[in-house]
Amino acid sequence: MSFLTKLFGGGKSGGKAPTPAEAIQRLREVEEMLMKKQEFLERKVEQELATAKKNGTKNKRVALQALKRKKRYEKQLGQIDGTLTTIEYQREALENANTNTEVLKIMGYAAKALKNAHEMDVDQVHDLMDEVQEQQEIANEISEAISNPAGFNTEFDEDELAKELEELEQEELDEQLLAVGPTPTPELPNVPVAEPKRPAKPVAAEEEDEEFKMLQEWAS
Repeated sequence: MSFLTKLFGGGKSGGKAPTPAEAIQRLREVEEMLMKKQEFLERKVEQELATAKKNGTKNKRVALQALKRKKRYEKQLGQIDGTLTTIEYQREALENANTNTEVLKIMGYAAKALKNAHEMDVDQVHDLMDEVQEQQEIANEISEAISNPAGFNTEFDEDELAKELEELEQEELDEQLLAVGPTPTPELPNVPVAEPKRPAKPVAAEEEDEEFKMLQEWAS
């Protein structure tokens, strides 16, 4: 019976198989135990190597015994390395399988939820949409009937409306012309009758005239 078979109890007939989570936990525990043993053996190898060096020239028998023990420890270390590698592979495979199992479970739940959400088939959905469209058309007809009271004609003759608008514009134009009235004639200035006054002579000019008269009297 192999080490891993003993570890998980595979030799027992009719035994309950562990779950992936339980197997992963057991593998991690074994990995931790083997790594601790690996550290212990590495220290023993260093000790035996030191003993062999110390007694190499003094006591060859002791040195040879130390080297033999070192070889056994190194062999055990090699076996532990191989076991750790195998356990690591198994643990990774179980972790991937466990992840895939959880993903498949969630996808199964999602598929069931989606199926419950789509309880109606396609024909039922089309019938429902036709019914909704029909009810919408009825609602539009009711709104149209309410907004147009009986006996009230909302249709008008476009020509009559244009003619009435033209008459209103003409009336407004006539009122504007009457409000303005006749254009007033501008007043012209009156023609002057009296002779315009001459400007008074300056005082210096009058004095020159007096002097000129006195000179004429003296000459005569």
